[in-house]
Amino acid sequence: MAMRQTPLTCSGHTRPVVDLAFSGITPYGYFLISACKDGKPMLRQGDTGDWIGTFLGHKGAVWGATLNKDATKAATAAADFTAKVWDAVSGDELMTLAHKHIVKSVDFTQDSNYLLTGGQDKLLRIYDLNKSEAEPKEISGHTSGIKKALWCRDDTQILSADDKTVRLWDRASMTEVKSLNFSMSVSSMEYIPEGEILVITYGRSIAFHSAASLEPIKSFEAPAPINSASLHPEKEFLVAGGEDFKLYKYDYNSGEELESYKGHFGPIHCVRFSADGELYASGSEDGTLRLWQTVVGKTYGLWKCVLPEEGGELAKPKISFPETTEEELEDLGSENSDSIYSSTPEVKA
Repeated sequence: MAMRQTPLTCSGHTRPVVDLAFSGITPYGYFLISACKDGKPMLRQGDTGDWIGTFLGHKGAVWGATLNKDATKAATAAADFTAKVWDAVSGDELMTLAHKHIVKSVDFTQDSNYLLTGGQDKLLRIYDLNKSEAEPKEISGHTSGIKKALWCRDDTQILSADDKTVRLWDRASMTEVKSLNFSMSVSSMEYIPEGEILVITYGRSIAFHSAASLEPIKSFEAPAPINSASLHPEKEFLVAGGEDFKLYKYDYNSGEELESYKGHFGPIHCVRFSADGELYASGSEDGTLRLWQTVVGKTYGLWKCVLPEEGGELAKPKISFPETTEEELEDLGSENSDSIYSSTPEVKA
């Protein structure tokens, strides 16, 4: 029986959404943070997309955003030459880290004690968050602005990407271990700790490399230029999105295209799987986030599978909004985009 993919649309942002990150699974579920050119990163409940709060304080476009594993801290990277660290429960700003140029990427160590940043000044910086007055450690070597910087291999190494190069660094010696050169601009990079896999997109290519050696594993070609790709936690599926407004889902082992569908009204800038692999989020030039089911028709979050009467229409997943209509939720997202950060998130039964 055919099932139709019905995404949840999360409104509230007023400019293109350029980065997304999920937290790990916490006692309160998991959470999703979005970076947007409107300068107002937002925190949402990960499985439903419900708005929790907006981090107010940046004076320019926010290019990167992340959460630590237990969703107690958030970090953002912005065009106002700062990275900021936030209390993700209260919404309070904990510290502002001044840079000399636009900051594009932020990433916490697993213990949340250090923050890695990268941006247009071509430097990697490591901040000790327990010593707010201390100068960061700096690593130089990139020849163009850094687009993404990630901790890897239990925080002993760093992966970073500039325009056409991906580099692997040793944290202890602060030296480059190896680099990869590409013929065209690298559009995104994702690190999968389980299996030490690096997902890199450039042009229409989605390439998989060993994070330990940077040796190639496999690559797929998409029908259009791809801006972002994400690998399912169980390494079953891959999703990707780009310039043709479409999302593509592939079988990771065979490379077969399983699905493709259009939901956004602009190029897709970022896609990410949730920690449990049940859904993935996409952010677009159209200013919205959308949540998509990995297995269409499964009852999960706000999705509830309702089978039709015999001889009726094809089955399709229904979206239920407990105590709130879809229209009210959309209004809430728009109204709250300028609100002060809310208090501790409610947990829905």
